[in-house]
Amino acid sequence: MRLIHTSDWHLGQTLHGQERDHEHAQFLGWLLDQLATLQPDALLIAGDIFDTVNPPLKAQERLYDFIVSAHGKLPRLDIVMIAGNHDSGGRIELPAPLMRRLNTHAIGRISWVADGQLDHQRLLLPLHNASGEVAAWCLALPFLRPAEVTGLATGEDYLSGIGQVHQRLVSAAEALRQPGQALIAMSHAHMAGGAVSEESERNIVIGHAEALPASLFPASIAYVALGHLHKPQRVAGQERIRYSGSPLPLSFAEVNYPHQVLLVELDGERLEKVESLPVPRAVEMIRIGRASLSEVITQLEALPVADLFAEHLPWLEVRVQLDEPVPDLRQRIESAISGKACRLVRITSEYAGKRGETETEALLGLDQITPEELFIRAWTERFGNPPDTQALEDFASLLQGVELSAGEPAEGLAAGKVQ
Repeated sequence: MRLIHTSDWHLGQTLHGQERDHEHAQFLGWLLDQLATLQPDALLIAGDIFDTVNPPLKAQERLYDFIVSAHGKLPRLDIVMIAGNHDSGGRIELPAPLMRRLNTHAIGRISWVADGQLDHQRLLLPLHNASGEVAAWCLALPFLRPAEVTGLATGEDYLSGIGQVHQRLVSAAEALRQPGQALIAMSHAHMAGGAVSEESERNIVIGHAEALPASLFPASIAYVALGHLHKPQRVAGQERIRYSGSPLPLSFAEVNYPHQVLLVELDGERLEKVESLPVPRAVEMIRIGRASLSEVITQLEALPVADLFAEHLPWLEVRVQLDEPVPDLRQRIESAISGKACRLVRITSEYAGKRGETETEALLGLDQITPEELFIRAWTERFGNPPDTQALEDFASLLQGVELSAGEPAEGLAAGKVQ
């Protein structure tokens, strides 16, 4: 059978205040064309479908229009999507009864039945081949929030609780499948050793204890479709455990990533091959600097003259190194790009000073600092030492509670997200 693995769409994301709906629409249109051309049996969307727990209406329309269109082009296509740490599990599952009529399964959270047993039936989903036969089973694991896998549910701490969930689900899948049927896991998690984009990915769990080992997925799992890390990569060097990466750059730090979706082919229970399908970039991203102001101005003046529609103009970030403050910095940069083919979305300044050796200190905005980093800075400034593990865990609980009340539906969700 053949499937397409994608993740981290982040529908509704803005780039320093600028909406990116045009880029998302172009990606989804391209993906529909790939489905029509390649005729896969299944589409896996491994979390962070939306950028926030309360996505704008336009972002929700994009998702559901895509699902309807995909079903219209390929009526037998199985679509499985899971919630990531940016998503609301309740919101992802809300239209599930309607989406099942379109062969689409939406898994937002795990649940437990009597006697602490994992409700594995709703997490094991059949994938059908072109003949309509069950050719594989998908083990759908949405982002596992600490309150879902600790305490009464498993009697374990966070990482041990996650291990218990994986073990129980894999055991149930191995007992369920018939000879010749593949097992395919889909998870939204930070795997140990994964390369992180510092500007647009944040720790899933405060305290840096969230990295999971590849051993959670035994050899009986033919393929593991991962989401969360935006850079495409293998885990532990294994071809079968892959991050597809985000389909478009979510920050300027990701400009040089090879944005893609993955075409996965299986022969019975065995992985046959994985092929990268590069995603065309609807809007380019230009990063100029770090350099002196004079060098930056020269590079800006060399940009081509605008001859594109506004929605196609590249995004521009400018990074300037200064010896002293320049009050009219923005005006000078805007003057240099007047009539140029770009949209300025960000200017960062760095100051160099002498202290034995030249030191450079970046002026960071709140959009560049995670809540955990801000807490650590404030604590250290107040008490002279960084917070201990207990203080970090207490802060994590408080932050989850705040985000839960701000964004998650109230019906029984155990915890909010930490981005």
